Amino acid sequence: MKRVPFIKGIVKKDFKTKALCKRLHSGDIALIAHPDLDELAAQELAERGVKAVINACNTFSGDYPAQGAKILLEEGIFILDKVGKNIFSQVEEGEVLTIVGNTIFHSNKKIAQGRVMKKEILADHMLRAEENLTRKLDFFVQNTLAFARKEKKLILEKLDIPELKTKIEGKHVLIVVRGKNYKKDLRAIASYIKEVKPVLIGVDGGADALKEMGFNCHIIIGDMDSVEDATLSRAEEIIVHAYPDGRAPGMARISRLGLKAKTIAAPGTSEDLAFLLAYEQKAALIVAVGSHSHMLDFLEKGRKGMASTFLVRLKIGSKLVDAKGLAHLYRGNLRWQSFSVLLAAALFPIVVLAALSPLVRHFLYLFFWKMKFL
Repeated sequence: MKRVPFIKGIVKKDFKTKALCKRLHSGDIALIAHPDLDELAAQELAERGVKAVINACNTFSGDYPAQGAKILLEEGIFILDKVGKNIFSQVEEGEVLTIVGNTIFHSNKKIAQGRVMKKEILADHMLRAEENLTRKLDFFVQNTLAFARKEKKLILEKLDIPELKTKIEGKHVLIVVRGKNYKKDLRAIASYIKEVKPVLIGVDGGADALKEMGFNCHIIIGDMDSVEDATLSRAEEIIVHAYPDGRAPGMARISRLGLKAKTIAAPGTSEDLAFLLAYEQKAALIVAVGSHSHMLDFLEKGRKGMASTFLVRLKIGSKLVDAKGLAHLYRGNLRWQSFSVLLAAALFPIVVLAALSPLVRHFLYLFFWKMKFL
């Protein structure tokens, strides 16, 4: 007889998963409305130690190989999805919810039902997603090319950049984007930051990761929708990404905080703008952490093409070094097996010398007896 899941905990809710993650504590139940949960959001939910995720939407539809559900299940986090958005009006943040099987109870009253996401369901949907990938790729490429024609000014014309306090010319520039594995990758190059001292540019929430490691951003770029107030207040310079027509909604938040900022109008993403800024200010090298570089990255961001990113990378060329994946290549901990090999290698020439030299053997003999006497 199968055991029916029983979970009880405090609920935290938000339609924006990245905003919710900042308020979550270990043991909470996260209530989200996130179709095809992406890998980054799932990683942050897991890091917060939630015991369950209730999703008003379909956590994994099989439209493309979204990795969020897989990550949560591997971490042993219970998922109940497709419960409908009405649940948001039926429960207040901080109240206690009880999940029994596929049913949600609040104050002993049934308020919603959904689908319990299991590994078998995930495997079935993943097969469908992989079969669908070729069609998705074709649509993505067509969309990218169509928008590239409209946004070609990104590489044909120079940005209208206001005068900056931060000097970039001839320096290394590190650009941190809130993307997949960005915190791991950033930790992996911490020694590079301390030794080279590059200009640090945080793109929205990417700036928070630099602050967590004890670094202050020289520049924060973005539409100001995900970076923390404390991080903004410590930045040396703030640039709000404005729409091509000059509108900059992010300036309202800057004014509300009593801070000052400049604006740059450009199409594409704030990530693209950060790369272009570093390039046009004549950076010697641009190192990217957490950047979005392939189709799945953009599909998980809800974008159906990557025209601006394609054009920007085409323009800046060999100056860009992508640090994505460094966390998988470098390991900070020295394993005992590795230490043993190093120790054996160091002792080997001493042993050989002792075996061949009567003088060394005599010295070791005397040393042994002296130690024994002591």
